Amino acid sequence: MSTYFKIVADSSADAICYSSDIDFQSVPLKIITDKKEFIDTKELDVKSMVGFLENYKGKSSTACPSVVDFLDAFGDAENIICITITGTLSGCYNAACIAKQEYITKHPDRKVYVINSLSAGPELKLIIEKAEELIKSNMSFEDICESLDEYMNNTGLAFSLECLNNLARNGRCNPIVAKAAGLLGIRIVGKASDIGDLQPLDKPRGAEKAYSKLFDRMVNEGYKGGKVRIDHCFNEQGANTLKNLVLNNYPKADIKIDITHGLCSFYAENGGMLVGFEK
Repeated sequence: MSTYFKIVADSSADAICYSSDIDFQSVPLKIITDKKEFIDTKELDVKSMVGFLENYKGKSSTACPSVVDFLDAFGDAENIICITITGTLSGCYNAACIAKQEYITKHPDRKVYVINSLSAGPELKLIIEKAEELIKSNMSFEDICESLDEYMNNTGLAFSLECLNNLARNGRCNPIVAKAAGLLGIRIVGKASDIGDLQPLDKPRGAEKAYSKLFDRMVNEGYKGGKVRIDHCFNEQGANTLKNLVLNNYPKADIKIDITHGLCSFYAENGGMLVGFEK
């Protein structure tokens, strides 16, 4: 039997340009408004999209990939690890599970494992990196799946947001909490909960306090110096401030900074930051 592995993730992972020795494919979500539709591929002009949405006052929504989109991404792989955004925010997980059933019905000798990350953004990147590492170690498919489940118990997502308008409009957070964000410099700091929703926890005033509270949140959730993946929505200065906070306490930490792509930029909005970390 072939050992052809493929990793598939929806575009909420912000891994659209992920470089790997293992075959990888991102499946795009869409951001939809009454005037424009944005497809979350590497061709998307994220800065233009964010600027448009800042001035747009109408309805907006997101759409998950279809079952066919996931099937196309699976391609002709023998062993597939598919990682999706939390099922509480999107139908990606359900679509991927249906695609899995269709795929293995057509190819009974092949294997597909669909992971509901209960998260978004850089925490998914950590799972992708771990999947690549495990595949390269020549573990069996079943052992890889079991190890990924164990790994996800030891990763987390924290966030700092300056604006929650799009989250509130889509019913993803309390409108009262959203209204507080940005007033008098208030940021919202929180985490992905155990059931996969975004849980606002702190309301620091000012950027420096927000980044300090974000680091405290990581530590409170069990961070001890492992990998950190920071994705920011046009806030490189803030991302570097957080990076330095981490390195001041954990000098050997493996930290990478990247920019959010379409879906995560839609929810993080300008200035927002998402942080995936190992516990």
